[in-house]
Amino acid sequence: MDLVNKSRVTKKGQITIPARLRRKLGIKPGTKVCFVECGSEIIFQPVTKEYIRSVCGMLKSDTSVTEELLNERRKEREREEAKLEKLGAR
Repeated sequence: MDLVNKSRVTKKGQITIPARLRRKLGIKPGTKVCFVECGSEIIFQPVTKEYIRSVCGMLKSDTSVTEELLNERRKEREREEAKLEKLGAR
């Protein structure tokens, strides 16, 4: 079980991340972080190379992004053409 680490929020809304956690998670000056609201909790996620590697490929699809964009554009064009046909029929 991980230990509970505490920190106070300053008047500016800043917190200090305990050194042990910074070392463990590879947080260095300039490391970007994300705060994710999850119900009444806040999840703090450092955006490190290790984190990016761990989520890489997570949203992999059978079709390429280009194919998906082209398909979506084709559908949009078909919808627009159908609208134009309706307007022409009036």
